[in-house]
Amino acid sequence: MRYSLYSLAKQAINGHRDWPKAWRNAAPKSRYDVVIVGGGGHGLATAYYLAKNHGITNVAVLEKGWIGGGNTGRNTTVVRSNYLFPESAAFYDHSVKLYEGLSRELNYNIMFSQRGMITLAHSRHDLEAQRRWANAMRLNGVDSDLLTREQMQSYVPALDYSPSARFPVVGGFIQRRGGTARHDAVAWGYARSASALGVDIIQNCEVTGFELGSDGVCGVHTSQGKISSGKVGLTAAGHSTLLANQLGFRLPLTSYALQAFVSEPIKPILDKVVLSPATGVYLSQSDKGELVIGGGLDLYASYAQRGNLPTVEAVTSGMLTMFPSFSRLRMLRQWAGVVDIVHDSTPIFGQAPVKGIYLNCGWGTGGFKAIPAGGWCMAHMIAKAEPHPLTAAFGLDRFTKGALIDEAAASGIAH
Repeated sequence: MRYSLYSLAKQAINGHRDWPKAWRNAAPKSRYDVVIVGGGGHGLATAYYLAKNHGITNVAVLEKGWIGGGNTGRNTTVVRSNYLFPESAAFYDHSVKLYEGLSRELNYNIMFSQRGMITLAHSRHDLEAQRRWANAMRLNGVDSDLLTREQMQSYVPALDYSPSARFPVVGGFIQRRGGTARHDAVAWGYARSASALGVDIIQNCEVTGFELGSDGVCGVHTSQGKISSGKVGLTAAGHSTLLANQLGFRLPLTSYALQAFVSEPIKPILDKVVLSPATGVYLSQSDKGELVIGGGLDLYASYAQRGNLPTVEAVTSGMLTMFPSFSRLRMLRQWAGVVDIVHDSTPIFGQAPVKGIYLNCGWGTGGFKAIPAGGWCMAHMIAKAEPHPLTAAFGLDRFTKGALIDEAAASGIAH
């Protein structure tokens, strides 16, 4: 959508009262070809690619709150594909490639900044492990470069390189195509484009139950009435287990709070995403100058979107260990998302034990970076009733086969 300078100025003066809506505020119909439960990035991307790639436009996205109000709006916006195993690397690199063209695809600036993702090495053992990791990435077709201590000093001069540093920086490695994107813009861009293709986005519509027949699912019960459909996609992240319980099966997921923090804005000092495996902390600097800081999970299962004080202390002390010069920064805000953790730190993606139910969950701490590829592959699975080749290894059957993909090292705290 294009506007002249005059129309933009007019809207600014009148308080945007006549600004057109980015997507339609749809009322639910009695029946849809596909119902998507969860209006975050994965759900909206699934709906968009169902319409664009497969011509399926009679689709409803049901969100119990507002779109993007869950984990999509409660993360640290990192995009990367520096994974170890071939299955993970192929999937996440497809997502990075989609991110690289997403602003043009959606005609919506998602503010994707490929500033580079750096993982620090604090010992020769770290360097050896990262050498293997970087070589595996290259074998999988993903960019990766090892960095010396001198290169690290030129890239991130604010780190503590002193002889008395608790965790000496001896090197590291970088994925240069990694970076950050604006989380709200990703949700809004997909919502606008999906709505323009005919998808109904229905907010404040909680799914309270499912209608099951002899041949699988045939509808959902919601706070706005019953909706019939023979295909239902679940993209509800940390609440996926609650929906599965309503359907009569269990998922191997545990939900935890994952906290993040934003500091007061300061002058540009950090133009990379920097992760320290030793401290369990990573951070980047936003375009507004704020430091965006993340760390590990709270250590108990929870559906609360707030987190606890010990984790706040652990993350801030870890940051100060890396960057002592940030000691006088004030924190502006803190939040938490409810993340769904799988034993092998790999998502669950495939058909559920109930026919017509399709699963997209178990992203743990890394769901944001997976949004484009997650929606792309979920749409393929729903449209064709078979897994996309990129997600064929992510099904529930891997737990019975013992074919786990243990990505804990690559996905545990880098998000």
